[in-house]
Amino acid sequence: MDIKWLEDFVSLADTRNFSRSAQLRHVTQPAFSRRIQALEAWAGSDLVDRASYPPRLTAAGETLYGQALELLQSLQSTRAMLRGHSTASRAAIDFAVSHSLAFTFFPRWLTSLRKEIGPVRTKLFALNAHDATMSLVEGNCDILIAFFHPAYPFQLDRLRYDTVVLGEEVVSPWSRPRSDGRALYELPGRAGQPLPYLGYASGVYLGLLVDLLVRQSPVPLHLDRVYEMDMAEGLKAMALEGHGIAFLPEGTVRNEVASGRLVSAVPAGMTGVSIVAQILAVREKPGPTADTRSAAAQLWAYLSR
Repeated sequence: MDIKWLEDFVSLADTRNFSRSAQLRHVTQPAFSRRIQALEAWAGSDLVDRASYPPRLTAAGETLYGQALELLQSLQSTRAMLRGHSTASRAAIDFAVSHSLAFTFFPRWLTSLRKEIGPVRTKLFALNAHDATMSLVEGNCDILIAFFHPAYPFQLDRLRYDTVVLGEEVVSPWSRPRSDGRALYELPGRAGQPLPYLGYASGVYLGLLVDLLVRQSPVPLHLDRVYEMDMAEGLKAMALEGHGIAFLPEGTVRNEVASGRLVSAVPAGMTGVSIVAQILAVREKPGPTADTRSAAAQLWAYLSR
């Protein structure tokens, strides 16, 4: 039996909605339903009356719900106590950071933070946006740092999580320059001669924002996806070699633009081909017995101010 099944079940019992709970648990609805079915197979009994609308718990489900709440609360308390045995765990702050921010924004942000509040011990897990979010949901990090745009909001329960805006990034198209300094590949391209496009892999958060940008461009963009990857740094490397246009956060290309190794792929006078994303810090709201003296709690208090 997987603990995640119990967490799924508790979510379903609270929302009485398979679709909503699947969103909150960051899985597809079919996958969520399979996990509930797996729990029912383990329990040897139907836990949810699917014939009713909204679905309600069976008598067996009601019994398991109460036990599951106690068990999950006990496990979380035990985990907190185990972490408390380690001085390093109390002193260090665990961050789950999306790839694009882990290599550019986070080091600069941490430098400025240390200048303001002094030494900060950190542990960083660089992950894709989905895995970084799941790391927070599953209690494997103290703070999540990721991009956010209203068009693609986090499927997190606002009653359970706190957020702080740390900054913002402009995502724009970049290209290697020609010998005369102009972009090797310049938007918008032509229908019969599309520009080579270096895109993000399916499901990458920045890729969703770029897709939105391309769809909403006031001028049709003619792009031929010749390469894709899940990391902005990888796309930047390909753009530097002249393989095509890449839509990258400006913080990612700051040094390359300053040295003239990358230039904007947007011609003078063209607008509507950049998008602004916020950089959010997210944490789970502390319970009444949380340690307000921990490094993570103190950092959050500072960020909130």
